[in-house]
Amino acid sequence: MPRGVVWDLGNVLIDWQPHAAVAAGMGEAEATRFLAEYDFMAFNHGLDSGTPWVEAAAELARTHPEWAEHAAAYREHFPTSLTGEVPGTVAIVRELSEAGVPMWGLTNWSAELYPHAPERFDFLGLLDDVVVSGAEGVAKPDPAIYAIVVARAGLPAADLVFVDDKEANVVGAIEAGLDGVLFTGADDLRRQLRDRGLPV
Repeated sequence: MPRGVVWDLGNVLIDWQPHAAVAAGMGEAEATRFLAEYDFMAFNHGLDSGTPWVEAAAELARTHPEWAEHAAAYREHFPTSLTGEVPGTVAIVRELSEAGVPMWGLTNWSAELYPHAPERFDFLGLLDDVVVSGAEGVAKPDPAIYAIVVARAGLPAADLVFVDDKEANVVGAIEAGLDGVLFTGADDLRRQLRDRGLPV
């Protein structure tokens, strides 16, 4: 049985919808156009990897000035992108916490934007710690970030089960020695954790 659980946050525990933040500043149509025509996820990965917002915004203004206002709207209205809890998974976190199972977060998130999460979602206080990629300067699936969370947990990698909604991140965790579960929904996750002997 695993001795601890490592959680991705975005779209596993917290529903993250960047469209909502951009739309709050630019309108629905412009948000849709921005996310369809610009590689926002690559831009965001840079922020998640530790690039300061001011640098990322300056580079965007230089290379794609037509999208600079859209990106600024995303940052200004970022809390709007956090649309709520992902159905069912926070209940699992609470059950594991009540059973005394230690848990950690491992999230790709800008260090500048992450503070909005614990301000809004009190269940994050049930985690022993959260490794925020932007603060560490390295993001999943880079092997270095799994080493950071394993060291922070103080347990062997093989004793940790990692949950993420992105297959590449789960593969990276498995290659780093952790057990890995690809998140597709709370019911399937509950079954997979129960099969591993965890009390859910």
